[in-house]
Amino acid sequence: MNILMAGAGAIGGYFGARLAEKGEDITFLVRSKRKEQLMRTGLNVQSVHGDVSITPKLLTAGEESDPFDVIIISTKSYQLEDVMEDIKPYAAKGTVILPLLNGIEHITKLTHVFGDDAVIGGLCFIETTLNSDGTIVQTSPIHELKFGERNGAQTERINRLEKVLGGTKANITMSSKIIQDMWHKYSFITAMSGVTTLMRSAIGPIREQESGCRTIQMILEEIYAVMLRLDAPVIEGLPSVQFKKMLEMDYGMKSSMQRDMEKSSLTETDHLQGYLLQKAQQYELNVPLLNAVYTNVKLYEAKR
Repeated sequence: MNILMAGAGAIGGYFGARLAEKGEDITFLVRSKRKEQLMRTGLNVQSVHGDVSITPKLLTAGEESDPFDVIIISTKSYQLEDVMEDIKPYAAKGTVILPLLNGIEHITKLTHVFGDDAVIGGLCFIETTLNSDGTIVQTSPIHELKFGERNGAQTERINRLEKVLGGTKANITMSSKIIQDMWHKYSFITAMSGVTTLMRSAIGPIREQESGCRTIQMILEEIYAVMLRLDAPVIEGLPSVQFKKMLEMDYGMKSSMQRDMEKSSLTETDHLQGYLLQKAQQYELNVPLLNAVYTNVKLYEAKR
């Protein structure tokens, strides 16, 4: 299978490099500035799981190419509209679209453009960033990617994809309950990004404070209440499960939204906290912490 990775940043570059390291046929769809950088330096990963440097196959939007068997979208949620336009020429009948975006609303947008059958579910958990010279730096043990048919079926294409994506130095697995996995991740990162940006702190110092632990628990409960109202396929007792997970995280773990704020970058708050706030207002649910988190980030964005 030939794979197009839409994006060669911290996430797409990492997982794409692991696939190329394994020997898979992967091309990176990048902006012209990133292409120039990668042509000079190559694609370099510094990781606790082993460094890798490759000479990547590169494509910029508008360049001619045959369609791809799989297109993986690894960009930020707020870049989705542009990315969909960019990848249209490279998708044909039978092309599988695998999004790794945060949130859940992007599935509806992607199926509207590419068709219901083309889009499968996906997510990733990884703490990684680009340094000043464009190297991908990954310092956490977590480097997980999941994918699967949205209806949970074990189809021929998913079995093929499992063979192609598996066997790398990253933890890439097929899931038969990918939509539930996506909702669970949505809950977790919305809470994690919320408390770390609100407190301007990694998770460790927050949970050292009794009030910090209460704040984490409260925002998880608010998120859970909204998701239940939306009939999301979340497990019973999800807030307790995810609170325990936060207690077990590395002391210095930061959310990607927090890192975006530290770099004065745009954030995904509209796609994480903002979407849930819209639904909470629609159903008249009281979510004061979600409101505080969203207001905090929007005030930051207004000053960028």
